[in-house]
Amino acid sequence: MERAPPRIFDRNAVAAKFGRAEDRRATGGATYLAAMMAEDVAERLDFMQFAPKDALVVGDTAHVLPASTRADLGRLDEERPVASGPHDLYIHLLGLGMVNDLPGALIHARAALTQGGLFIAAFPGAGSLPALRRIALAADDDRPAARVHPQVDNRAGTALLERAGFARQVVDSYPLKVRFSSLDQLVSDLRDHGLTGSLANTPPPFTRTGLQRARAEFDAMREEDGKVTETFDILVLTGWR
Repeated sequence: MERAPPRIFDRNAVAAKFGRAEDRRATGGATYLAAMMAEDVAERLDFMQFAPKDALVVGDTAHVLPASTRADLGRLDEERPVASGPHDLYIHLLGLGMVNDLPGALIHARAALTQGGLFIAAFPGAGSLPALRRIALAADDDRPAARVHPQVDNRAGTALLERAGFARQVVDSYPLKVRFSSLDQLVSDLRDHGLTGSLANTPPPFTRTGLQRARAEFDAMREEDGKVTETFDILVLTGWR
């Protein structure tokens, strides 16, 4: 009997935070991460001269990409068969790194494609948010808690695409560096994108003293202009059916 995948994320919490992110963007919240991912994917499609006839696009908040069917993050259950389709293109931005059964989600993605169809997913991968990790460790002091979920690296991404049966797999990554003048702005931008915590085992909240340590660590990391650089290492999975 095949074992069920480990429950790393709370599915309801994931859906709720993406819903809150959508509301925040409607009132001027940050969208630059999703927008930059969408622009990168658009350039890849242009380079491949791939013109889809029936594309499913998930998470394109700026509607940059051509789509016959659009879905919002948190409303599509990636761990179940896709109801629409089959599609000749399936693009998923930002959220695929937050599903419990990622191998199963990729199998469903492949099944949603026509023969010869193309799948592209982009989301923060291994190496992302090093500044925030350092700040969280400083805040927790001698009692560090698991606050950042496991992230997929290039090697694991390739293995996952192979396991799902994709052909001509291509996995690469690129860094997006963003500079912040305050810890509050960093946290606010993460909320705007739905990139805050949704672990099944919720870590304890920061104490008042912990928050003071977090702000002190942020201040210690300031560069000459007073800002702190954070890095999002964007992993891109590409495969054909």
